[in-house]
Amino acid sequence: MASQKILLPALTAQDLPYSGRWLAGVDEVGRGPLIGSVVAAAVILDPDQPIDGLMDSKKLSEKKRERLAEQIREQSLAWALGEASVAEIDQLNILHASLLAMQRAIDQLDPAAEFVLVDGNRLPPHMTQAGLAVVQGDARHAAISAASILAKVYRDQQMLALHQQHPDYGLDRHKGYPTAVHLAAIEQHGLLDAHRRSFGPVKRWLAAHG
Repeated sequence: MASQKILLPALTAQDLPYSGRWLAGVDEVGRGPLIGSVVAAAVILDPDQPIDGLMDSKKLSEKKRERLAEQIREQSLAWALGEASVAEIDQLNILHASLLAMQRAIDQLDPAAEFVLVDGNRLPPHMTQAGLAVVQGDARHAAISAASILAKVYRDQQMLALHQQHPDYGLDRHKGYPTAVHLAAIEQHGLLDAHRRSFGPVKRWLAAHG
């Protein structure tokens, strides 16, 4: 029988070694797709303007996510996006490119964060702020969830724009993930410049087709 994922409890103020106003949540989107950049967002929420519905970001419909993204941009004390390109993903590997995208988002916050919560199990190596890596962070802290939503909406928009240029690949539906539809499109139409050459299915296509 498949094991069930154990959900970790939400983080409270008492769980954090920081009690100030300038706490940023950081998350990335796009580690799994075969195409496009990896995108990260950093968000400092306004504690005086809480936003309902953030903690279930993975369960949101596309329309709800877009509405929340607009609310986050309007009501946050600060927010920023960062990304790492396909070339950087292929050069560095997806983990280090993801950390780079996170660092770029953090660096662009204005005003700057004093403390950073990062989704996952490691912090970007060049952070100057104190911070905490939070496993399942997008379901455990509203600021990380907000960052997840902004990053997801932005990357989905990138995929829709790429779909307009190359409609044969179905990017509007699978957003670049290695679905059967996407793999069949690569087999039929070949690779785009935006495909990640270091990823297994793309490498295998290149090995087969030269």
